Amino acid sequence: MNEPEITTRDRILNALQRLLVEEGGAGVTLEKVAAEAGVSKGGLLYHFKSKPDLYDGLARRFREQEEANIARAREAGAVETFLRVSEIENAESAAGLWALLTAMRGKDQLSEAAQADVLFIFEGWAAVLHEQIEDPITAEIVRLVGDGLFLSALSGAPLPSQATVDAILQRLKADAGEP
Repeated sequence: MNEPEITTRDRILNALQRLLVEEGGAGVTLEKVAAEAGVSKGGLLYHFKSKPDLYDGLARRFREQEEANIARAREAGAVETFLRVSEIENAESAAGLWALLTAMRGKDQLSEAAQADVLFIFEGWAAVLHEQIEDPITAEIVRLVGDGLFLSALSGAPLPSQATVDAILQRLKADAGEP
């Protein structure tokens, strides 16, 4: 099976994420992102008019990924899906999210739309957990455990072993009445 061809826009956002891993937000320039993506600066500017526009694009992409995850959670079960996606699998994705959260905290690099996209990650999951789990206290416990895993993975804080995460997941699924 052939892998889908990556778009120029995604190559640019992937380059932004790599630079965030290597240099942090302060090291990101349009020129560096263009060079890392293998496009001209004009090619980058065709897709993203400014550095804040790059962050907007990254925030939108993260939101779209979470919208797909939430849709999957509505069909496959919110507890397991939420806890599994809370375990960030790659450093590049973590760095992109960390940079967005940091920029949002400072309120100087993210537009209102990008801030709303980042907040959606948390608010969207809270909503689906409360929709899917009858007991609101259990829904909040699941949310807090998932957010804790997510923020620990994002910040590089120690995480429990996979066996412990699996045991927590089984307990929470039972508490939530999820098969």
